[in-house]
Amino acid sequence: MSREQITSAHRIVIKIGSSSLTGKAGSALDADAVNKLVDVVATCKARGAEVVVVSSGAIAAGLAPLGLTTRPKDLATQQAAASVGQGLLIAQYTQSFNRHSLTASQVLLTTEDVVRRSHYQNAQRTLFRLLQLGVVPIINENDSVGTGEIRFGDNDRLAALVALLIGADLLVLVSDIDALYDAPPSQAGAQRIHEVKNIAEVENVVLGGAGTAGVGSGGMVTKVEAARIATSAGIPMLLTSLADAEKSLRGEAHGTHFHAQASKTTSRLLWLAHATTPQGKLILDAGAVTAILERGVSLLPAGVTAVEGEFIAGDAVELVGPTGKVIARGLVAFDSEDLPQMLGRSTKELAASLGAEYERELVHRDDLVLI
Repeated sequence: MSREQITSAHRIVIKIGSSSLTGKAGSALDADAVNKLVDVVATCKARGAEVVVVSSGAIAAGLAPLGLTTRPKDLATQQAAASVGQGLLIAQYTQSFNRHSLTASQVLLTTEDVVRRSHYQNAQRTLFRLLQLGVVPIINENDSVGTGEIRFGDNDRLAALVALLIGADLLVLVSDIDALYDAPPSQAGAQRIHEVKNIAEVENVVLGGAGTAGVGSGGMVTKVEAARIATSAGIPMLLTSLADAEKSLRGEAHGTHFHAQASKTTSRLLWLAHATTPQGKLILDAGAVTAILERGVSLLPAGVTAVEGEFIAGDAVELVGPTGKVIARGLVAFDSEDLPQMLGRSTKELAASLGAEYERELVHRDDLVLI
């Protein structure tokens, strides 16, 4: 089993979850765990690699100073804990990296920073410059201001999007489970999956066990989603534990190696599929669904039966079949208020009655990605 994709990686994104940094109790930051991760990063840096760390743990680090013993359930208290804990978290990293004479920096991101082009270009430039300066950026979601509507939801997806953002050669997810298994690890007979050459090989196995493995907030489902994003962009992914991370990165047979896809999905379509938030829905008839899925055509007004939500031209919308299944996501070319008069009509008919500007697609095939 060759792991050259792992050992030859020059630019690496390493994500670590709260449970790996705080233990099962999750009520305090574990300095030893931070030191172990930093030692792994230092080893990578010593061989000439660039490393970006995506780290959870801000909320957990803020619990004790606030007199809390368990993670709060309400958003406002979570944000308060994150606000207190983020400084403590980065201070712990800074102190630990000082042992290796390495400089760390703090980078907090929101969804706007990866969804809006002007924002993600700014984030990209900042990260590139930090790497050029030899700094190890420590990235976290900006929990102190995030809301349920705008948050990434899990740092696995954030890490995959960061890997895409900076053109990483490898994504590493450090979990409290040492690998992907074909059943919940606690179940008798569960077997570790050493490598995944195609994400389709494990989707049914993993999704069937979602929520039973006890891995972080998203479980293995979010890790497979991160693998799908990364490998579709030609970036291999390694899932491993903190104890095995250094050995895994040396190429030893620990963890699970998700191979990069040979045929890459364009960055633009990956961002559309995984980093945008749909603002509405277009309900399609069966004919339009078949045309999009089988022939890869653009969506025309004639194939749409209904519109849901309010949006403007350029927003992302979901394309939904008559059964309610989402088949694609795309950037719509018209405002939602313009669409009712267009539904079910040909573009030539629309041009004749409404003007030449209506003789075009609702969603162009270049702005559409299948889900």
